[in-house]
Amino acid sequence: MSKSQNISTAAAQPVLEMRAVTVSAMRDASFVVVDHVDWTVAPGEFWVVGGPQHSGKTDLMFVAAGVLPPAAGSCKLFGLETRSFSEAELPKRLRVGYVAEGGQIFNRMTVAENIALPLRYHKNLASADAAPEVKALLELMELSPLADVTPAHVPANWRHRAALARALIMKPDLLLLDNPLSGLAPRHQSWWIHFLDQLGRGHEFFGGRPMTIAATAEDFRPWRKAPRQFAALHDRQFIPLGTWQQVESCDDPGVRELLGPALELVT
Repeated sequence: MSKSQNISTAAAQPVLEMRAVTVSAMRDASFVVVDHVDWTVAPGEFWVVGGPQHSGKTDLMFVAAGVLPPAAGSCKLFGLETRSFSEAELPKRLRVGYVAEGGQIFNRMTVAENIALPLRYHKNLASADAAPEVKALLELMELSPLADVTPAHVPANWRHRAALARALIMKPDLLLLDNPLSGLAPRHQSWWIHFLDQLGRGHEFFGGRPMTIAATAEDFRPWRKAPRQFAALHDRQFIPLGTWQQVESCDDPGVRELLGPALELVT
């Protein structure tokens, strides 16, 4: 195979690929929350997976991130089966950034220390060596005034943003977000939507390359104003929907529930 063919093959490789995947609950492996997931996420795509509470969104994201193995089927990240992940595959795992619902940063560390943690742990950097990159990301995300504050003294909206900064400090190729707009004030929702769209298009801070993004949601409407791919979780099924226009025309009751009233974004 020629060099150009190798490049073409690599470019066409899905970032995330699930085939006939069964997702079990993290706290009870015998309980199936989503069954027979067929999902392909291509480089540069932005997906929103909607579902009500307890529909399996978090468990699906754990499987997608390689944290939780599928109960059945095949899940691949960057062409590698997540079941085979070991220490040798750490570089591929670090290409995935993950933000849990509500952020979940460490209470005994300052905001800056939380953001620096992946650099210090995975790249073995001293605090002083990690500081310039952390400082630049704090400034980008408007977190500089909170750098030396511990989470107990940081409002929830900003703690959540700090968790996003921590996920981005390693400059991942795939960003997974579990219900990122949950509990946010309208102004902060607007900031997240705008910032994630910048990442999806290619943000200068991250070298201008489009970032592949998948987020879960309980309401589709805040995500409607930019090109995205949508899917829904309903009755333990993963339902690919396509574009926003296809979402609006879908008459599935579970999908219609995700189109209920939502707060308008601040422009």
